[in-house]
Amino acid sequence: MKILFLGDVVGRAGRELALKELPNLKESLNLDFIVVNAENAAHGFGLTPKMFDAFKRAGANVITMGNHTFDKKDIFPILTENPDIIRPSNYPEGTIGRGSTIYTLPTGQRIGVIQVLGQTFMQKNEAPFIHLERFYNEHPLGTDLQAIIVDVHAEATSEKMAMGFLSDGKASLVAGTHTHIPTADAMILPKGTGYITDIGMCGDYYSIIGMTLETTLPRFKGLPPTRMSPAEEKGTVCAVYIETDDTTGLCKKIKPVRLGAHLINT
Repeated sequence: MKILFLGDVVGRAGRELALKELPNLKESLNLDFIVVNAENAAHGFGLTPKMFDAFKRAGANVITMGNHTFDKKDIFPILTENPDIIRPSNYPEGTIGRGSTIYTLPTGQRIGVIQVLGQTFMQKNEAPFIHLERFYNEHPLGTDLQAIIVDVHAEATSEKMAMGFLSDGKASLVAGTHTHIPTADAMILPKGTGYITDIGMCGDYYSIIGMTLETTLPRFKGLPPTRMSPAEEKGTVCAVYIETDDTTGLCKKIKPVRLGAHLINT
């Protein structure tokens, strides 16, 4: 299978370019499956039902969220009723929405997508490692599922790498999100799992992780914080592309995808 995962979509700049490029990428890469992290799509904080529908129409199969899952209250019914959007699986029991989903392609192939929230430098939730191991035990790669995509929404690179090696041989791809800066370590781990510490964001990179300098720099100068606002000039799409083995579900090829104004395009 050919799978694409778009990193955090931030504000209008990231959203509009991602929506524009998704159909082109689907055709040019002959994609079977697309995942989009859209927790920052609505002016940097959360996602609206209208935006969810737009990503689905553009070709996204599954939307992942993160620590801003609940910033827009009107997304709650979508989280509850639609299996094509997930939030972190290690939120407390009883939290609305689902932490993983199984998507069946027209070919009959089944793809599992799960998201976990990191614990280092972030709000404390249930241990993400336990949730991943439980998912792998319930859904073995290559038998029950033909591919497994893991979204590790976390701050610490070490924690993301630990989850990558924990998942090696059990998932098709472990991809980091949340820090909004693409890392240069896209690789296939020893047992066949594709890995990247952070995909990077879809947004305006003339910014501080997608937010305007005017609303972000004062925080670093010790001034009273103001509400951050997304930079909304020229955008760049950051994604990771993998090809999987049809029998084992493991990764055969991985490469970063970058299209847009400010980063070196791939």
